[in-house]
Amino acid sequence: MKSEQLVIIFVKNVKAGMVKTRLAKTIGHEEAVFVYTRLLDITEQATAPLKMNKRISFSETRMESRWPHDEKTVQNGVDLGERMKNAFKNGFADGYKKIVLIGSDLPEISSVIIEDAFSQLNNFDTVFGPADDGGYYLIGMSEMNSCIFENKPWSQPNLLEKTLAELRENKITTHLLSTLNDVDTFEDLKNSCLYIEYCQRNTQPTK
Repeated sequence: MKSEQLVIIFVKNVKAGMVKTRLAKTIGHEEAVFVYTRLLDITEQATAPLKMNKRISFSETRMESRWPHDEKTVQNGVDLGERMKNAFKNGFADGYKKIVLIGSDLPEISSVIIEDAFSQLNNFDTVFGPADDGGYYLIGMSEMNSCIFENKPWSQPNLLEKTLAELRENKITTHLLSTLNDVDTFEDLKNSCLYIEYCQRNTQPTK
């Protein structure tokens, strides 16, 4: 049964040299694949209890081994902003009233956080989950606001700041969730629950 709420999960296809490239500069591509695979495990487990519809959006090709009972698609766009914009546009065109999009590199993501995001959309036009690096790990909307995805400094520490400033200028209300750590660098990994697993695989972890 289709709900009026949609969770979009952006997932990268697991390939050495294509996932967690900044992290791989420190720990190597093989270990970066291990870390990202574990992040996918966490994301899949966290989203499993959700009652709303899920759309798993892969970077290149559908992975049938992941989210076996949910809708799968492939991202479309030349950069992250365009890919997210198209994902939201397609979701609203399909009749969904509230849409929340998350990435798949969050050790602390939970169904409670995502459910809270949907709840906040009852009172706000948009909702964001701030990331420690100045970006965001979650974005939710109750109607299309394309400006969020256009002319933005992707992967820069002022991404969320500039986005929120533009929303204020356009009188688009927003709510901020708790700040989380998304794993992009070795420092991020050291600050996450996955670091213990990484150390267990490596008797001499990188300093």
